[in-house]
Amino acid sequence: MTQLSLPRRAPNLSWLLLVPAVALMAGVVYVPLIQSAVRSFGDPPSLQEYADLFSDGITMTVFWRTLGSAVVVTLVTLVLGYPYAYMMTRASARVRGLLMTVVLVPFWTSAMARNFAWLILLERNGPVDRIFQFFGIHDVVFYQTTTGVTIAMTQVMLPFMVLPLYSALAGIDRKLLLAAQGLGSTPVKAFWKVFWPLSKVGVMSGLVLVFTLSMGFYITPALLGSPQNSMIAQLISQRATQLLDFAAAGALGTFVLIVTLVLVGMANSQGGSISAISVVVNTDSPKGNG
Repeated sequence: MTQLSLPRRAPNLSWLLLVPAVALMAGVVYVPLIQSAVRSFGDPPSLQEYADLFSDGITMTVFWRTLGSAVVVTLVTLVLGYPYAYMMTRASARVRGLLMTVVLVPFWTSAMARNFAWLILLERNGPVDRIFQFFGIHDVVFYQTTTGVTIAMTQVMLPFMVLPLYSALAGIDRKLLLAAQGLGSTPVKAFWKVFWPLSKVGVMSGLVLVFTLSMGFYITPALLGSPQNSMIAQLISQRATQLLDFAAAGALGTFVLIVTLVLVGMANSQGGSISAISVVVNTDSPKGNG
């Protein structure tokens, strides 16, 4: 009795498509990240650099300033971006295309051009100052202040909040709201009990994305802020490029990365989702952001 031999399956080599991307990420992200973490322990290795972060009187002041600014930017972009994204889901296709174009304009504009435009707007006797002078309020200058930097950062970060929100809100079935109202709920209650919980994934994704990017801002604080109001990315750059203190810079960068990853983990546990790779890229490369 002859046995039928089944043809062998060809090996699945589709995983080889991942090799170029993984090699690139390892070369430009993970290897420098590991090197920075190793340097942070100094020579000979110790935890002194990490202890100095909490005792030098400067690092934590800058860190809390950066953290506060990032939180404000994140909350303001949520307040502004949620209604905008909601309106995009309710608009016609033509209006939606126009609104999407407005959101994408910052991506098509040079970071330097955006920041110099804000410099003109916020400087003394600039348009913002003149508007306040028209109402009898003088010397309202936001240039070289934390407030001015936060305003400019909010404008740059708004698309990063709107796009995840729009993606989440567009996938929610409107019939659920009609069903809730048919069962006796008011429109406000139906929104809060039905629509808002379903949009939390987009909300958390937008919050985490905007927050992590805001923590790593470099160009905007450097151009619109002052040395007295510097952010954490400027401090890292100063220690690495001017003071050549790579151990201190590595310790500070690692500390910021750990704090960011902890916050990302907390957000993911609440229903948000975001790539850890993007967090590493945007928090460990301050000069790559606005």
